[in-house]
Amino acid sequence: MTFVRTRLALDRMQPGQVLRLALKGEEPRRNVPRTATEQGHTVLSATEAPDGVLVLLIRKKG
Repeated sequence: MTFVRTRLALDRMQPGQVLRLALKGEEPRRNVPRTATEQGHTVLSATEAPDGVLVLLIRKKG
């Protein structure tokens, strides 16, 4: 479900724009970066916050 929300956000963005995500839980932390890359987007960074949240920056393809 997390990637569905991510994809909807990316669909509303212009090519080249950057989306910032905060992910909790093992499944989204594994699947969102992998799926975004498979769809042609670029994961710019993945930073672990002190509270265990993974902060991703994804650049929309195009």
